[in-house]
Amino acid sequence: MTHRKLIGFTGSFNRPSRSRALVELVADLAAKRYNVTASVYDITELGASLGNARRFADLDATAQTVLRQITDADVLVVGTPTYKGSYTGLFKHAIDMIDPSALLGTPVILTATGGGDRHALIVEHQLRPLFGFFQAHTLPTAIYAADREFADYRLTAEPIRQRVRQAVAELAPFVGAATKPAAIAAE
Repeated sequence: MTHRKLIGFTGSFNRPSRSRALVELVADLAAKRYNVTASVYDITELGASLGNARRFADLDATAQTVLRQITDADVLVVGTPTYKGSYTGLFKHAIDMIDPSALLGTPVILTATGGGDRHALIVEHQLRPLFGFFQAHTLPTAIYAADREFADYRLTAEPIRQRVRQAVAELAPFVGAATKPAAIAAE
C-alpha cells in the first residue's frame, strides 16, 4: 500500500500566520491520526513568478513543484485569511494555475481566518464553490477561526479545536481508516 500524502496550502503572505497555524494544526492532527505524510505551503513559497503568470508554464520551477504537490495530494487542507469577505487574490490566482480536472474527487478540508465573526461564511460562500468547480470533495465540516480565538498564533478556542477534530474525523473513509468518523470525533 502506498503512503498517503496530505498537502496544506494557505493564501497568506504573513509569517507567522494564523491561517497557516490553523492549516498546520489540521494537517498535523490528520498526519498523526491516519499515518499520512503532511506538508504545508503558502503563497510565499510560490515565489515571485506567480504574480506575472498567466498559465502554469509561466511559473518558475519552484512554483510548479508546489502546485504539483497540491494536485498530486491524496488529501488537501486549504486555508486563507479573509480579505473583504473573500479569499486572498493571489490564493485564487494560484488555484487558477491548476488544471480543472486535477483535483477531481480529492478530499479537501476548508479553513479560513478573519478578524471577526462577520467573515465566518467565507468557507461556505467562497471556498466551497471554488473547490466545487474542480469537482473536489469538500468535507462537510469547514473551519473558520477569528483572531480572538488564537494566542501567539496558536488556536486556543476549544469549540474551534472541536471543529478541527470533526473535520479530520471526516477524512476516515478517504484514507482507509477503519474507525467511523463519529467515533473519532468523540475522542
